[in-house]
Order: sequence, then structure tokens, then C-alpha cells
Amino acid sequence: MGKNNKNTTEKVILKHDHFQTLIDLLKEREYRIVGPTLGEGAIVYDDLNTVDDLPIGWTDDQDGGVYRLKKRNDRAFFGYTVGPHSWKKFLFPSQLRLWKARRDENGFHIENDKNEIRKFAFIGVRSCDLHAISVQDTVFMHGIYSEPNYKARREHTFILAVNCGMAGGTCFCASMSTGPEATSGFDLALTEILQEKGEHYFVVETGTELGAEILLNVPHREAKKEEIHAAETIIKNTSQSMGRTMETKDIKDLLYRNYEHPRWDDVAKRCLTCANCTMVCPTCFCTTVEDVTDLTGEHAERWRKWDSCFTMDFSFIHGGSIRASAKSRYRQWMTHKLATWIDQFGTSGCVGCGRCITWCPVAIDITEETREIRKSEQTHSPNNSIKEGNNNENA
Repeated sequence: MGKNNKNTTEKVILKHDHFQTLIDLLKEREYRIVGPTLGEGAIVYDDLNTVDDLPIGWTDDQDGGVYRLKKRNDRAFFGYTVGPHSWKKFLFPSQLRLWKARRDENGFHIENDKNEIRKFAFIGVRSCDLHAISVQDTVFMHGIYSEPNYKARREHTFILAVNCGMAGGTCFCASMSTGPEATSGFDLALTEILQEKGEHYFVVETGTELGAEILLNVPHREAKKEEIHAAETIIKNTSQSMGRTMETKDIKDLLYRNYEHPRWDDVAKRCLTCANCTMVCPTCFCTTVEDVTDLTGEHAERWRKWDSCFTMDFSFIHGGSIRASAKSRYRQWMTHKLATWIDQFGTSGCVGCGRCITWCPVAIDITEETREIRKSEQTHSPNNSIKEGNNNENA
């Protein structure tokens, strides 16, 4: 990951049939190429070998509790939004062995666990996920202590971002100021353009010296004004077609004022505490630690695994769980995302990707919950009561 510098080069044009050259160059530098591909009935992130592994000509239809793949009427490489996976599965894996030990006549001894970390090249990172990676950077790298495994993976990651050419039914990144245009945190950023007359190309922006170095070896040309304008228009149209919105003004204090709001009881009646929202969230980082041994008792290991604040055991201490009800667990998750996270890390824990809405089996919507709490305050505010009273009097 090179130093960010958005002005390293002017915008250039990369033809779609030269995209494979870019992948080949990254392979030559021994990057593990990871990007979007079809799998598990969705568009997921997995290893890529050729450009044909991309979900060419496919898109997704998303709404609360709904995800469906659909064919497009073109050959777009990145004509979708985001699926159930996020990039944290590679930077912050769901299972990680922390150490292993073996017993001999002198007791247990920690064995060297040489987990070789390969360099990653992430292909097709959206702006919301760039912001999510930045959030996890703050948590794992920029505090008093750093997480060495995350840091090693992160510092050797090449990021090829893609500006969104469409908004999904549950997207609200524009409300969170996290998209749809990638503005930082990438080595190269692309805007895909398909024209009716058959032209298919990418407007490319360089973000780092490493990105410029890679691009230097890929056939390209300087972008024309009309091509840059076309890319800007696509991004503007995407920003104006979000599937969801969230009013973020005073959101931290709004939630702090409403810990006992009746809306929490309403959502608790629907919430299954299945933890889907936390598993698909690109910023959630709750974990647990498990110690395991073999049947002989000669070998022991310690593993870190993803966990969720929605599980009963997560807040279990002597005497029981601190958050025994679905109400308390959902409230903890939502207020952490939108309020206490800001106090902890100086930023929101939500990037507006909409995954938690799409992949909730009962379609609980974080934007709707926030809106209803805000609406109730406006309805019962003194100024509003006076206004309503005047209206009634006039009637």
C-alpha cells in the first residue's frame, strides 16, 4: 500500500480488453488477486485468475431481506453493488490461530507458528468499503496498541477501487458521506463506462505512487474532457438514486437521549438475534478466544474467532449475561454503530453499505429505526406542540 496522493497523474483511459494485463502485472508481483465473482447464489469475494472470473454481465437486486442475482443486458465487469462479503474476511479473518503448544517431559512449550502472509490485491473495492477499511485501520493500527496480523496484511495490500455506477435498494452511502465516489485509500480507482455504440472502457485515477507504477505498464491513454465528464455524471446519478437515506445530524445525541424509547421494544419483537447484521457488516470486529487440545492432551492451540454482540454468551460474566434480551442486544449494536463508536474512534461505525438491511431475515432497517426515533422527538417537541395547537385553534 503506497502513500496516498490523488494528484500523481491525470485521469487516463483503460480499455476493457487491457484489464487482464493489469491482473497479470499484479500476479507477476506475487499478489494474491481477490475480487468479485459468482458463488453461493451471490456476488462474493474470492480468488481471481482471469478477467473471466469477474461477474461479467450480472447485477444484484436488493431490498430489506431480499437479495437476487439478475442478468444485465450488457457486459459490465462491475455492474452490481455489494454482496454478503466484505474485505475484512481477508484482513481480519474469521478464524486465526494465535499460538500452538506441545507438551514434553519439561511441560508445555510454545511452538513457532509461521503463518506466511501473502500480499493481497483487492479488485473492485467500493467507496463504502474503503471507509470501512479505514475504520478498522483506526481500531487495529492507529491506537496505543496495534494488531500485528491485521497490520501485516494491511500494509501489503494493493487496492483497486471502483466508483459505483448504480446504487442498490439498501444503499445509503451518500447519507454517510462515504460514497459513491472513492476519494482516498486506493492505489487506483476506476469508473466503468459502457456506451450504446459498443465502447467499453474505464476512466482511471491514480491514488498512490505504487498505483502509478503499476499503471505505467498497462496500455492506456490520456482521458478526454467528455470521458471525464461521463464518469462524473455516472457518479452524480448514482449519488442521487440511493435506495435508502439516513439523517445523521445530531445522531449521536439523538440515540443517547432515547435509551428507553418504545421503538426498541418494537424492534425486539422482530429481531431473531441471528447475528447476520454483524457478520456481513464491514466494520464489526467482535471476537472470542477458544482454547482447544487433542485427545491425548499433548497438543494445545488458541484460536481467535469472529463473535457477535447479538449472542447471549458475548456479554456473559459471572452471574449471567449483561444483555439477556433481544431489545438490549439490538440497542447495543445500533447505538454502538451510530453513537458510542464516534466517542471511541472519532467516526461513525456505519458506512452506509446497506448489507445489514439486505441480509436481515426479517428486514430490520437501521435507517428506518433511526428515522422513527427522530420522528417521535419531532412530533412531541414543544415547538411542534405549539404549532399543532395553533393549527387546531385556526381550524
